[in-house]
Amino acid sequence: MKNVLHRVFSVSLALLLLASTTSWRVEKHFCMGHLVDIALFSNAKSCGMDMENDPISEQEEFMSCCSQEVIIVDGQDNLKLSFNDFNFDQQVFLVAITNYYFDLFEEPSQLKILLSHYPPPILTKDIHILDQVFLI
Repeated sequence: MKNVLHRVFSVSLALLLLASTTSWRVEKHFCMGHLVDIALFSNAKSCGMDMENDPISEQEEFMSCCSQEVIIVDGQDNLKLSFNDFNFDQQVFLVAITNYYFDLFEEPSQLKILLSHYPPPILTKDIHILDQVFLI
């Protein structure tokens, strides 16, 4: 279960990094107010009703029935952070988390019995029989 959770978390972080560093472009082509084409990372196909670029009159530009909508999301370019860019509180937090993470993988040490030289007390009476408490 731990391995599966670790793999899912690793893949989700990798996808998050990929999504945050990739630039996205979505282009939509509308004709007479209706959506004709949507394109990701490329140009949207025209419906063929676009006015030619011949400057016959300036009024034709306002009478065009087609419109384009472009949404551009720029990804991150600077991903190199140094340890000196963090303030003191963030540095302390990172050191503490790193120390805790590495302590998870250490073998637990043997418990030292400090009272090995002292014998347990001598029982004068059997307490189980006196209290009539028996394990079944």
